[in-house]
Amino acid sequence: MNVIEIKNIDCEELAPYRSLTEAQLKNRLHPEEGIFICESIKVIRIALEHGLEPVSFLCEDKFLDTQMAELQPSVPVYASSREVLRQLTGYDLSRGILSAMRRPCLPSVSEVLRDARRVAVLDTLASSENVGAIFRSAAALGIDAVLLTRTCCDPLVRRACRVSMGTVFQVPWTFIDSYSELKQQGFSLVAMALADNSIALGDDELKGRDKLAIILGAEGDGLSEEVLRQADYVVKIPMSRGVDSLNVAAASAVAFWELRK
Repeated sequence: MNVIEIKNIDCEELAPYRSLTEAQLKNRLHPEEGIFICESIKVIRIALEHGLEPVSFLCEDKFLDTQMAELQPSVPVYASSREVLRQLTGYDLSRGILSAMRRPCLPSVSEVLRDARRVAVLDTLASSENVGAIFRSAAALGIDAVLLTRTCCDPLVRRACRVSMGTVFQVPWTFIDSYSELKQQGFSLVAMALADNSIALGDDELKGRDKLAIILGAEGDGLSEEVLRQADYVVKIPMSRGVDSLNVAAASAVAFWELRK
């Protein structure tokens, strides 16, 4: 391994871990140069198994002979003590290892939907934790793909990748600009919302549909009136004990399981 002991936390090579914002990492002007930060050995291993390209690694000294030895990377491995890494990143590396990776080219909506029967659509979800958790539920409960509106949190931000436990690399996903793209592909739109015209999640008509797109909105505001007007079904999860709703990530797991194909 090409292990480089960190002597100067201000060196240019460490900028992705130290000072670059998520927007700077994404590099919208030159997307082919964009990178993202991947955290923890398990998530990094899944990313590598799915063809993601590492640029470098940042590692706590004590993991060089274990986690890093297992990966045997050909790119630079920057290493130091936990204290120095905390100064560099501004937080504790709870899993002891980070990797800067090249951002993959996203597929088109039609490519993502080609063989799909059940898809999740995330509309204006800003929470990286919720986005990551929904990807994990989607992978575990048989959702074929995930689509996100442009106002959603990027699934490749560090926290979303970590919370997803690497499933952002396993479930096909991309961004969508119009719900008409789903309708053109034969999907019925299922908007999850607490609305007067909603039907219960267990309604038999839903399970009989060949292609469903399950739309989940942001915490608090939920889905917009425009999205609800476009939906073929507005669906709610029946609640007990006066509880009005579930967290969106928890609600997604219930909906994915109930509407599985």
